[in-house]
Amino acid sequence: MQLSVVILNYNVRYFLQLCVCSVQQALQGIDAEIIVVDNNSSDDSCDMIKTHFPTVTLIENKENSGFPKGNNIGVAAAKGEYICILNPDTVVAEDTFTKALAFAVKKTNLGIVGVKLIDGRGNFLPESKRGIPYPFTAFTKITGLYKIFPGIFGKYYASHLSAEQTGKVEILVGAFMLMKRELYLEVGGFDEHCFMYSDDIDLSYTVLKKGKDNFYFHETSVIHYKGESTVKDEKYMKRFREAMNFFYKKHFGGSLLFSAFMKAGIVFFSFVKMFEGRKKLKSRPQSYYLLSENENLKEMIQAKLQVPICRIAYLSSAQTIAEKESACLIFDNSEMDFKSIIEAFELVKSDKIVFRILAQNTDYLIGSDSSVDRGEVILIC
Repeated sequence: MQLSVVILNYNVRYFLQLCVCSVQQALQGIDAEIIVVDNNSSDDSCDMIKTHFPTVTLIENKENSGFPKGNNIGVAAAKGEYICILNPDTVVAEDTFTKALAFAVKKTNLGIVGVKLIDGRGNFLPESKRGIPYPFTAFTKITGLYKIFPGIFGKYYASHLSAEQTGKVEILVGAFMLMKRELYLEVGGFDEHCFMYSDDIDLSYTVLKKGKDNFYFHETSVIHYKGESTVKDEKYMKRFREAMNFFYKKHFGGSLLFSAFMKAGIVFFSFVKMFEGRKKLKSRPQSYYLLSENENLKEMIQAKLQVPICRIAYLSSAQTIAEKESACLIFDNSEMDFKSIIEAFELVKSDKIVFRILAQNTDYLIGSDSSVDRGEVILIC
């Protein structure tokens, strides 16, 4: 078997369904398997997988064992030569795995491959490619210097590469990590002493120390709604601080000055992250547009939202709309594949436009209006 896609889930049933739907379509023609590890969700995630995706391997943990252990459990059950660690709040294009695997097999010293991640409004997510968070690098991130002088202080987000350049990087994000299963097992996978938040940094750095090369691969884009499995509250702040302390102690411990600096920085950064995640009042779009020929679907969504819905057939119409008004664009996956939808996100992206997706054989609209937003699920039946 060539590829095992491991998806760790916790209480994001609707995002998980959208994710698995996109993954199944992307694995057509590849000798592959999908493994969903559920960390004791209290929603009906497991029942949904059993009902809608009977060929998916489902592992039901009896406790929330955290991101590292949950993924390690999934990889232990995997049979593929390559594995892909994938977040449940992602949407992949139909050619994502084909392209990423073709890139990976050409590398003789392969570590981890990450891809171009975008948020629910089509904006590039800079954490798609990062540098090792050394003390000064972390300082430039915390203080925002990397935004003011990216050419000098841009190492945190690997500014030596643009979003549209493929190349070597040091750190990749756990939302999408493709690597050989043998290497994952050789380095011990994710360190289970870390519950979450620095686990992907730790794994990336551990692979680097093995002498392997990590790569950012820009030729396929993946939607990452971000934060769907995580509420930014006091517990989050505590775990984030503990995770970063874990990483620095494990790899750079020993300096009192370093520890004091990072403790102050981590506390500040944790507070920033927490407040970023607070809900903001949303303004309702002025207009709603459905990219579909399905008149019945239009009537169904219109009745649910209690707003007029206009059907449009061409993406060029959506681009014109984006220039004139605030609007919600709704994509019908039964008429438009995920690759085209993702491309539309990037092409039409605007401060005035939000997106919703209706996946094939589902009865809900799903989307997120910012990279720190919990997202929205609207049942239409």
